Amino acid sequence: MNHVEQARFDRLYAQHLQALKLQGKRGKTIDGYARAVRRIAGYFDRCPDNLSTEELKSCYSSMVESYSWSSIKVDLWGLVFFYRYVLG
Repeated sequence: MNHVEQARFDRLYAQHLQALKLQGKRGKTIDGYARAVRRIAGYFDRCPDNLSTEELKSCYSSMVESYSWSSIKVDLWGLVFFYRYVLG
């Protein structure tokens, strides 16, 4: 990520962590949901706030090959939370 993109990601990531705490999520849930946002940002090397549906599908299609289904579900719920409570 370039500097501007990284700054936007850092701001959104902090909002994500705050929203998780305000929702009363437990530590392991916060860790899993936060890891989901970091993983998707790392996969595309950009902030996840402007990813298309097709990009997300391709990412998770490739994840099925190397991660357990339970890990993928946690990632999906983490992104749902991010999109719903951080991006609106």
